[in-house]
Amino acid sequence: MRFVRSLRVFAASVLTASLLMGAGGASAGGWPSRSIKLVVPFPPGGAADTVARVYADKLSEALKQPVVIENKAGAGTAIAAEAVASADPDGYTLSLAPAGQLTILPHINKEIRYDPFKSFVPVSNLATVPYVLAASPDTPVSTAKELVAAAIKDPGKLTYSSCGPGTLCHLSGELFQSQTGTKLLHVPFKGSAPAVNALLGNVVNLSFDTFTVLAPQIRDGKVKGLLVTSRARSPQLPDVPTAAEAGVSDFVVDSWFGLVAPAGTPADIIQRLNAEIVRIGAEPDVRARLEAQGLLVTTSTPEGFADTIKADYARWGKVIKDSGVEVF
Repeated sequence: MRFVRSLRVFAASVLTASLLMGAGGASAGGWPSRSIKLVVPFPPGGAADTVARVYADKLSEALKQPVVIENKAGAGTAIAAEAVASADPDGYTLSLAPAGQLTILPHINKEIRYDPFKSFVPVSNLATVPYVLAASPDTPVSTAKELVAAAIKDPGKLTYSSCGPGTLCHLSGELFQSQTGTKLLHVPFKGSAPAVNALLGNVVNLSFDTFTVLAPQIRDGKVKGLLVTSRARSPQLPDVPTAAEAGVSDFVVDSWFGLVAPAGTPADIIQRLNAEIVRIGAEPDVRARLEAQGLLVTTSTPEGFADTIKADYARWGKVIKDSGVEVF
C-alpha cells in the first residue's frame, strides 16, 4: 500500500508539472545558458538604440551571458515586431518596443502580422522621452499662445513637419490641433533628420519631435522652443514651458521604450528580467547616461507596463479616428 501511495503522489506531481508547462508556467531551468538577442526596430544610432545598448550592457553583466543587439529596421517597426512575435518563447529573444509599434501602428496598418496584446509579454518600461514643439527662425511666433492665435486667425496656413505619416510626431500635431481648436497643415518626411532640416531652413513653420532631436537645436538658438510635452520642465531646457504652462491643457506626450518577449515566455524568466531591469534602471550611471540624451528612466512592473500599453493604445486610437488619419 505504501508503494501504491508513493506511486500516486509521483503521478500527481508529474501531472501538476505538465499542466503548468501547458499553461505557460514552464520553468526557466538553467536560463540563460547562451547569448540573448535583443531586437531593435531601428538602425544603429538614435534614442532607441541608445536605450537598448545601455540596458544590454548591464544585462550582460548581470546574467553572465552576452546580450547582443540586432538592429532590424523597416515597415515602421513592423518587421522587427513580427520577427519577435514568431520567435521561440524561450527567453533568448527579446525586443525593444517603442510606443508607436504597440499603440499606433496596429491602428493604421491592417496588414501587420502581430497583435500588440496577444503576441508579446510585457517585461518593463525602460525609458521615456517627451516631445517638443518648435518654430522655425522666421515664423513670427515665439510662444504657444501666439501660435494658437495665428492659427485660429488663418486656419491651415501654418505648416508643421513630422518624421512620417502615422508616427507619434504626426499624431502629436493632430492632438495639439484637437486640444487648441486650430488647423495646421501637415508636411510629412521620411525620418526626423529631413523634418528638422525643413524647420531649420524655414521650409515649414513648426515641428513636433522628441526632446532628443529638437533640444540641441533649441539650445543652439537655431529654432524656437514653444513647449515641452512633459509634466515638468526639463533641466536641459529650463526656459521652455510645459504645455500646461503654455496654456495647452491635457497635452502630455511621452514616447516610451519598453522591453517585451514573445508570448509564452516562461513567467519566471519574465520576473527575473524585470528584477534585473528595475535594478539596472536605479543605477546612477545608467540614469546619467540616459538623461544626457533627454531620456528619463521609467522602469515598471510587467503589469504596470501592460497598463501603459493599454492606455496609450486607446488614447492614440481615438486621436487617429477623430482626426481621420489614413489607415493602410
